[in-house]
Amino acid sequence: MKRTTTARVTWLWAMFVGATVWAAEEDWKPLFAPDLSNADAPAGVWTVRDGILTADRDECIWTRDEYENFVLDLEFRCGPAANSGVILYCSDTRNWIPNSIEVQILDDAAPKWANVPPTWKCGGIFGRLAPRPVRIHPAGEWNRMTIYARGPRIVVLLNGEVSADMDMRKWTSANRNLDGSEAPPWLSRAPAELPSKGRIGLQGKHGSATIEFRNIRWRPLRPDEPIPGAS
Repeated sequence: MKRTTTARVTWLWAMFVGATVWAAEEDWKPLFAPDLSNADAPAGVWTVRDGILTADRDECIWTRDEYENFVLDLEFRCGPAANSGVILYCSDTRNWIPNSIEVQILDDAAPKWANVPPTWKCGGIFGRLAPRPVRIHPAGEWNRMTIYARGPRIVVLLNGEVSADMDMRKWTSANRNLDGSEAPPWLSRAPAELPSKGRIGLQGKHGSATIEFRNIRWRPLRPDEPIPGAS
């Protein structure tokens, strides 16, 4: 147990040092302005208070710019039974579900989601790739998510651990995943068909379950910069 703990601390420290080498603090930029003046969102749905971004309906907020080869870093806090997501590479915000990649946010411990497919769990690629086992904080506590996006490869870290590592080019079927599982029918385009550049979005409130975000920032991913992997 002691050896495992020591190894984990060493790995986390190495990851921190590596990130410091490749990215200075000034490289990071807020994804949204504090007044949301650079965002596309339905009027009155999304608000910022004390640095916390939240929505009162299931409507997305979008960047106006398109992004490719980037690192996205944020914190999120689920209300009980929350269901949300971070949306990448969106090419059509009016019909975003089949035209983007969604990194899932879910209150996994809620009874409401006890029987959902593994690909619906927090930290995975929704409907496509189940997350690896990682430590997720319970509803009401903040979690940190870091997403590395380099072309068709998307790597997700949840609370410092790799939860998903996807190469979109390998998902050539719209209705069946690499592990043989079926994708939800509303994901009607294969990830291999999707562009690896697009707008970034956050999904709003599902039903009565709140979702909150803070410290949402991004930076360019350098061509020769190493990124974490699942192996």
